[in-house]
Amino acid sequence: MHKHLAVRLAVATASAMIGFTAVSATAEAATPPLSDPHIVAHFDRPNGQVAESVIVEPDGSADVGLILSRQVAHVSLDGRVEVLATMPLPADGGVNTPSVGVASVTGIERGEDGTLYFLYSAGDRHLTGLWKLPPGGEPTRIAALPAASFANGLARDNSTGNFYITDSTRGKVWQVRPHGGTATVWAEGPGLSPTHFFGANGVKVHNGAVWVSNIDHGTILRIPLTGRGTAGTPQVRASGLDSVDDFAFTGRGDQLLAALNIPSKVVLITPGRPDRTVLDQSDGLQNTTAVAVDEDTVYVSSGALTTGGDANLLTARLDRR
Repeated sequence: MHKHLAVRLAVATASAMIGFTAVSATAEAATPPLSDPHIVAHFDRPNGQVAESVIVEPDGSADVGLILSRQVAHVSLDGRVEVLATMPLPADGGVNTPSVGVASVTGIERGEDGTLYFLYSAGDRHLTGLWKLPPGGEPTRIAALPAASFANGLARDNSTGNFYITDSTRGKVWQVRPHGGTATVWAEGPGLSPTHFFGANGVKVHNGAVWVSNIDHGTILRIPLTGRGTAGTPQVRASGLDSVDDFAFTGRGDQLLAALNIPSKVVLITPGRPDRTVLDQSDGLQNTTAVAVDEDTVYVSSGALTTGGDANLLTARLDRR
């Protein structure tokens, strides 16, 4: 991987804790409402295992998308990393992947039956899109996206089963029906567009809306779901977030935790209050890419794409009081 490509991609990227017994590092600085941070798994960064996304299994283990190695992997409760699937390279080796020139596995979601859904961008119309991976099975594409798209964040609406996909290069949010099929543009506009590299990035469905981060703008938008399921008028709910990547809600209204990639931080954003850093490099974060919340446990992935250090998965305890 050439250094200049790594730098470009880094700008884009963007209770179970007791069960993790392979603790390899104890962090030092978590700020309430987070406490007891631990690095529970390390990925093979020299071989391209750049952690980009994380989803939590019912037993508290985790599944991750690994960008440069084009892999979907499972992290067991004892910290072991098992590769579940490796995506094929396109004929050009991935050099035509929009903006980054590297075929990339990004966002990940999970269905009730254990099927994993993930995004693959390869600059190839036969490969780019939404894929599914059933337990013990092989990956198959269920919805195509244009080769010019960099599909980045993935969210599933539990009430409808619909998927929402951020397109970082084209500044759009795509919608895909529960069983796949044709992807349709659900939202687009200046708030989702890039200014110099990547726009729409992380995405979550929460409180009657689709929430989207924009890494170039440093913002998080709330886009209401109308009664017909169409996109309402976007509202900026957070700003001034340096290279904001993924985010997750804490379970306290619209309060959320956001991953800031280049600063290697997680910040707590509470409506009406100043933002607060709750995890940082002293806790082991290196190019923070994704956040997931499962009851009282927070999961944070680090890609280490520009730091060249430790790509890892960290957990911390969340005080809900």
